[in-house]
Amino acid sequence: MIFYFLFFILIFPPVISFLLFSIMFYQEKEWTAFRKSSGIGIMFLFSAWIIYAIHFDLLLYIGIGFEIFLMILFLIPFKNRSNIIDDRPEKRFDERDIMFSRRELIPGSERYNSYYKAHPELEKVDNLFRDEPGLLSKDSAYYNKKAFEKAGKYFEEIKDLSPLITGNLNSLKSRTNPIDLSIQVKRLGKELGALDVGIAQVMPYHFYSVKGRGIDYGNKIEIRHNFAIAFTVEMDYEMVMAAPKASIVMESARQYLNSGKIAVKIAEYIRKMGYDARAHIDGNYQVICPLVARDAGLGELGRMGLLMTPGHGPRVRIGVVTTDIELIPDPYVKRDSVFDFCMMCKKCAECCPGNSIPHGNPKMIDGARRWKINSESCFTFWCKAGTDCGRCMSVCPYSHRNNIIHNLVRKEIDRSSLFRYAALKLDDFFYGKKPLPKPLPADLQEE
Repeated sequence: MIFYFLFFILIFPPVISFLLFSIMFYQEKEWTAFRKSSGIGIMFLFSAWIIYAIHFDLLLYIGIGFEIFLMILFLIPFKNRSNIIDDRPEKRFDERDIMFSRRELIPGSERYNSYYKAHPELEKVDNLFRDEPGLLSKDSAYYNKKAFEKAGKYFEEIKDLSPLITGNLNSLKSRTNPIDLSIQVKRLGKELGALDVGIAQVMPYHFYSVKGRGIDYGNKIEIRHNFAIAFTVEMDYEMVMAAPKASIVMESARQYLNSGKIAVKIAEYIRKMGYDARAHIDGNYQVICPLVARDAGLGELGRMGLLMTPGHGPRVRIGVVTTDIELIPDPYVKRDSVFDFCMMCKKCAECCPGNSIPHGNPKMIDGARRWKINSESCFTFWCKAGTDCGRCMSVCPYSHRNNIIHNLVRKEIDRSSLFRYAALKLDDFFYGKKPLPKPLPADLQEE
């Protein structure tokens, strides 16, 4: 009887593990991963019975060895590499230099001539994206009438929010308790649909130095606020997994709109208490949202330059509200495990259609050691595809669904460098080292 008990104890955990993985892959419609996991589970059980019939002691040794390996993998926190990137940029960035500003320059205009006179090396490379069809163009590679029309509608709705990013203050200032108010603001953000909400002490590098879009183009940006409220909204898994197809730009636009609405309402809430607040929304930013969100404790900036959140990876959009009302900042705790994983992974770089993400180690750029994407080649691909690509976001192992198994993996990745290596190899095995884009969601597939 004891032999059967030992057999059950040794074989049950791995078989159940592969069964749970198979169920998860089935729910995710990852059919290749489902077949692999199911096949391994069946082979494991069949092999165990054969070994049991031939030599039970051998099965016992194999089982004990496997259990010990799992204990080492899950329980021992192998040390992280540290100081992979630097925490803080040393300067403020000019918004006129970002691609979204440069695409608005009209050839022959005063702004165009002035900018490229100051940056002659950029005119030739920028003309490469001007030669492509452009975002949401009918002539682009991934044109989809339904998705592009919806995306365009969402972007128009975002423009309608612009008059609401600032507003009049209540003439009577409310007495506030920073601790209670911080809790209230976070609760409000989540009630409005935010995934996570954090608060940061404003730093100079959070703000652009000069405005690069709209009627304030070329004006210096003054920092008038001391605190920033940052939050994330989730991007739909299936819409992202089809990237760089049309679903990604539709979902990006929808979540930029959602984050904009949340930011406007939070800013309005604060102004009603008599304090100044500004919502920072798509097309009308004064801040660099990923840096603010990072310092508010919402995640880290990975190899691809996007915010890597603990529960959804880069599969989020960010909103920010800055204010002069006193709040309690959340502590920023550097997560070296994220950078260590990015050092090993490189999936985003290997799958990037524009070859825009660096494969190597972080380098000293503008006084800070970090990764920096090639924004020119990235945006040129956007203009060719007609979408905002999102391929890096879709292949990132951190972007997997927010469920028990993936959350457990994320937690262990944070603890152990050995587990990070094992998790990456398993991700490559089940999902593929260069996974193909998924089909468009059914409601976007054209006949």
